[in-house]
Amino acid sequence: MNSSRYFRFPNLFSSNSTNMFFQRLFAMANYSFSSSSPSSKTSIQAVYDICKNNLTPSTAPPPQLIHELSSILDTIGPSDVGLRDEHQEDDRGHGFSTPNTLNRLDRWAQPITYIDLNENQSFTMCMFCFPTSSVIPLHDHPGMTVLSKVLYGSLHVKGYDWVEPPLIKDSKEIARAPVRLAKLAVDKVLSAPCSTSVLYPKTGGNLHCFTAITSCAVLDILTPPYEEYSGRKCTYYRDYPYSSFGSGDELIDGKEDEYAWLEEIDAPDDLYMRQGIYAGPPIRI
Repeated sequence: MNSSRYFRFPNLFSSNSTNMFFQRLFAMANYSFSSSSPSSKTSIQAVYDICKNNLTPSTAPPPQLIHELSSILDTIGPSDVGLRDEHQEDDRGHGFSTPNTLNRLDRWAQPITYIDLNENQSFTMCMFCFPTSSVIPLHDHPGMTVLSKVLYGSLHVKGYDWVEPPLIKDSKEIARAPVRLAKLAVDKVLSAPCSTSVLYPKTGGNLHCFTAITSCAVLDILTPPYEEYSGRKCTYYRDYPYSSFGSGDELIDGKEDEYAWLEEIDAPDDLYMRQGIYAGPPIRI
């Protein structure tokens, strides 16, 4: 996706220390293009080819296609996409290790790095590289299916699905937007190596947030991609416990702690991302 539509990319590419950081982060992990035969196909190329040949902007991917993509994604590690497993060098929770020109405070302030592999009308392939403790706040994927593969490190995922039919309450506070009831679908830590996670338009935790337990990286396939004029705008939310607005009269299935009220908010001012450079095997478009 054209991620600048959704995230902030400060101009951080001019300093030598940042250039060294990217050289280390996206160094090819003993990958030699010259040693591959012309007919061989890399894992990431196989994923792209399946997406290109089967995904469309108007039809949800069928279960057998999800299974096929997940099976290949399950085999992909950092070296397959030009990354090194950096979480061993994470300076005990202070973000990615970098040259001494960056002190500890600077490391905490390291933005998430977004790497675009490919985007078209049918799908987006991208990666997110998280410093320790960084967060992508709660956001949605309207009408979209998303496959996510943690490449290295550990990531906490919390996801909701809307309760249907919609349960909406107006806030008594003038400055607050209405809240809508959602049910908790996912609340777990994913640690590499692990299976591919899938969310769907109405199930699987379509509204989710990420918190990096260690430095980590995630490979995402989003289909169809975000596109505001097609009704697929990325919207951010704040979640409140059920007891904050619930009267107990709502028809809910399960325990109260499995539900939350979500309030639509503006894109958070403190969500900073920077554009990274893909350094993996070339993807033939």
